[in-house]
Amino acid sequence: MIEFEQKVAALRKHHEELLAQKNEPLEWGNGIYEKYKNPVLTAEHVPLEWKYDFSEQDNPYLMQRIMCNATLNAGAIKWQGKYCLVARVEGADRKSYFAVAESPNGIDNFRFWEEPITMPDDVVPATNIYDMRLTQHEDGWIYGVFCAERHDDSQPGELSAATATAGIARTKDLKTWYRLPDLNTKSQQRNVVLHPEFVNGKYAFYTRPQDGFIDTGSGGGIGWALVDDIAHAEIKDETIIYERKYHTIAEVKNGEGPHPIKTPKGWLHLAHGVRATADGLRYVLYMYMTALDDPTKVIARPGGYFLVPEGNEYYGDVMNVAFSNGWIADEDGKVFIYYASADTRMHVATSTIDKLIDYCMNTPEDGYYTAASVETIKKLIAKNKKCKL
Repeated sequence: MIEFEQKVAALRKHHEELLAQKNEPLEWGNGIYEKYKNPVLTAEHVPLEWKYDFSEQDNPYLMQRIMCNATLNAGAIKWQGKYCLVARVEGADRKSYFAVAESPNGIDNFRFWEEPITMPDDVVPATNIYDMRLTQHEDGWIYGVFCAERHDDSQPGELSAATATAGIARTKDLKTWYRLPDLNTKSQQRNVVLHPEFVNGKYAFYTRPQDGFIDTGSGGGIGWALVDDIAHAEIKDETIIYERKYHTIAEVKNGEGPHPIKTPKGWLHLAHGVRATADGLRYVLYMYMTALDDPTKVIARPGGYFLVPEGNEYYGDVMNVAFSNGWIADEDGKVFIYYASADTRMHVATSTIDKLIDYCMNTPEDGYYTAASVETIKKLIAKNKKCKL
């Protein structure tokens, strides 16, 4: 009895030390944002009560009865003064679920709420749900748009065949969620984001049309569509606003991350781009801006990637992946960018609205040819020769 209690006490002490660990910015960066030393969420952050049976009679060896594999791809929102992440928590059984973790400062001391989210099913239950984008819409609701994955029953003999739709739910408190019918579209959708404002009196979605669960096929990039009724959302027409291009960071796929941030200069967008390498797919983050009066009009398109996995961020379940579907802009202009590395853990990088606008507006665009890239570098060299520093 005493030995079991001592083991439990030691386990709780170790867990509390992890949760209370202070996070520090890395010393050297790129001037655009600051990365931090420690991840903000890992599988070890999950509450012990979600993993252990603390009955000595039923679990005398103090084993984990329900193991956790990863915490990744979290939506983000400032809620009642706290920085909240709705994380994708993946169990050892490969099933993902949503859970809220909150922090007082946005960079450390993230702690999960007592229980994970109970997400109601659509008419056809999903086998797996994940990667929620959160939008506090001007209609008064907080919306969560996420991927709902099911087996593709048109291929009964292929166990890996799947379909993806955009699940939609809404809430007033991040605790009780009301499920709406999945987004009705002609193609599969894995990365759908709700714009925070009405456009022409309608709900607006950023989409990524795909021919298949993995392959984009004829899907041309980040799409835009208007919907009359969010409770019965149907997309009939999509317009591509940020296309895929050969030999770029977004050659294979690209998709919107979190919903864009409204600024006096335009809408700030964070997206992911995917390209093929000899070692598999490489996921990176990039930015762009659209006009305030027309969110479909791209006004700034900085070339290349914005953020990539570095150091230990490179390693994990799926190597060479940086992915974001959540950021928070504070009233003072500070921006918290939450991103997952290697489909395994969550990190934060901080910047400001002014810095991100400057980055978007003044970073050279991709010229799409080596010669153009060299000329861009030479122009910078020539300009720096005139500087005295």
